[in-house]
Amino acid sequence: MTLKKPFLYRLESFLWDVVDLVFPPTCPGCQTVGSPWCEDCKQSVIRMNGRVCQVCGENCQQDICTRCKQTRPSFIQARSWAVFKQPIRGALHSLKYRQNIGLGQALAESISPGLDELGWPVQAIIPIPLSQQRQRERGYNQVALVARPLAQLNSLEYLPAGLRRARHTRSQVGLNVEERKHNLKDAFLADPQWVAGKQILVMDDVCTTGTTLAEAARALIDSGAKSVYAFTIARAISHKDA
Repeated sequence: MTLKKPFLYRLESFLWDVVDLVFPPTCPGCQTVGSPWCEDCKQSVIRMNGRVCQVCGENCQQDICTRCKQTRPSFIQARSWAVFKQPIRGALHSLKYRQNIGLGQALAESISPGLDELGWPVQAIIPIPLSQQRQRERGYNQVALVARPLAQLNSLEYLPAGLRRARHTRSQVGLNVEERKHNLKDAFLADPQWVAGKQILVMDDVCTTGTTLAEAARALIDSGAKSVYAFTIARAISHKDA
């Protein structure tokens, strides 16, 4: 299905095209000069396929994985667009750590049809927020750079003010499932003014255990969201699932 691009998206896309003419971008997937996200890398992304848990989206031979049976997350479903391997790994690294802010729109355009195919009854997208400290350090939220144009392309509200970090947390990298839960406990607060009664899509860049998405979804539900679905650009999979 080809989604009609709204005027604001087309205007911003034109502006980025002008910037790219003046300062030719380098594709973060293959280092080819001249494209922010080249056609070869678009085609070589490894999509999340195969059997997954119908709740959290983890590779699983059961309809619902053991973890979701034991503790059902607050979101209805979670899915990821791609496997966290090259070239998407390089793209997300460039977006997050190298201030490649123009890449957000290019990625959104690739991801948009996949999100639409899910057919979720969502009204708005909320990116996982950074803490104030990390926002100051980085200068931007890398998830928001993709979530905003993705909302435009899929005709959804964009509500970044609907969710915030209640406190700064350490990086999740290297933590196991229980450590991640403890690290993120009560880390998010949602604003009922923005989310009450709405069907929300909460979005992150990479899903490893789903803890961040689950905690964010819980905060949204606690603040009156009607339902929450979760979506990430990529998913890190274990070697046994590779």
